[in-house]
Amino acid sequence: MPKIYPFKATRPVRETVSLVSSRNYESYDQEEVESRLKYNPFSFLHVLNPGFKYHKKLTGKERFKPVKNRFEEFKEDGILKTDENPAFYVHQIVYRNQQKFTGIIGACHADDYLNDLIKKHEDTLQARVELFTDYLNTVRFNAEPVLICHETDDDLQQLINRKTKVRPEYEFATTSRETHYLWVIHKEEDQKQIQACFEKMPDLYIADGHHRIASSANLASQLASASNDHTGKEAFNYIMSYFIAEDQLAIQEFNRLVKDLNGLDKDAFLIRLDEYFRIENRGDEYYKPHKPHHFSMYLDGEFYSLYLRKDQLDMDNALDEVDAHILYKFILQPILGIEDLKKDDRIKYVQGQKDMAYVKSAIDQKKFAVGFGMMPTSFETIKHVADQSLCMPPKSTYIDPKLRSGITVYEF
Repeated sequence: MPKIYPFKATRPVRETVSLVSSRNYESYDQEEVESRLKYNPFSFLHVLNPGFKYHKKLTGKERFKPVKNRFEEFKEDGILKTDENPAFYVHQIVYRNQQKFTGIIGACHADDYLNDLIKKHEDTLQARVELFTDYLNTVRFNAEPVLICHETDDDLQQLINRKTKVRPEYEFATTSRETHYLWVIHKEEDQKQIQACFEKMPDLYIADGHHRIASSANLASQLASASNDHTGKEAFNYIMSYFIAEDQLAIQEFNRLVKDLNGLDKDAFLIRLDEYFRIENRGDEYYKPHKPHHFSMYLDGEFYSLYLRKDQLDMDNALDEVDAHILYKFILQPILGIEDLKKDDRIKYVQGQKDMAYVKSAIDQKKFAVGFGMMPTSFETIKHVADQSLCMPPKSTYIDPKLRSGITVYEF
């Protein structure tokens, strides 16, 4: 059974946490990053973007050591402090639409990931894993938790409900109009109760952060192999994670935009589609799918509904249930000629929050030829894929909550 562990977080003091925490570095555009670095000396972006101090852009491996240096400076300046005792941290995030996510920040063990007790549903790029492994080996900290999902447990939920009734250690809002709360669980009896709840669970599932956990586990294996007296309890064996019940996740789809019809005209393209789908022209009627294996399509100023024909429903494995895979298997690859979903620049992925109105606009502006929408994938389907050691197509899901950097940091 997978286990989770408390740890001593390095984290901001209460007064500055709202200034320190940052979104994932890649979610900012260049103008946003520069503005925050210029006007907020407390932002964790100064750690992640260390060259700003010298008006120099650092990339690749030349950035690793300066990241470590900026992190140490944040500690020396008292912006970040390390807790005296190990703890679990209940972190609640409330979005502007009142969606609420509550989970526990703790540490998982690399062996549980390597032994498939913590299951993945996405493929990782080896080059990216190796680069991030080198990064972690230099900086020796995790600043953003891996998002890990678990089955709903009533005992665990009751404990969380009890803890969240008292005043939180942190309560702050962000410019993204999210409100964050953090409670510190330092009593040993509470920690043991949390661990007992997780020990009843047969498996855990990665919701987001596949490259982060793969890189951390890879580094743990390297350091263990290099040690003559490895015990498995060294700090590098543990990976900071945010554990959340699966019924609390919010999953959206990614819609697809394709630049051309692969040499086909409109009529020939529709005839090819008819082989696999029942097609209904809905004109200017906005159509959004409401069942699995149903798709919306926008083409040449008109909406269409596509229903996968029943004789095509050949579910050999869990991946065949995934609409993103069905779209690839029956349209993107055989008809539109898109083989590599990660590298082909003819395809663009659009987060479902922008919906088919965004898809329509992009096509009406002649930036793309055709667009497809689908239902969000259920987490039950994701679990089936992971249980069979399969991998979802790229950009199959957009999962909330999105976690911030710098609220809790795990040093090793």
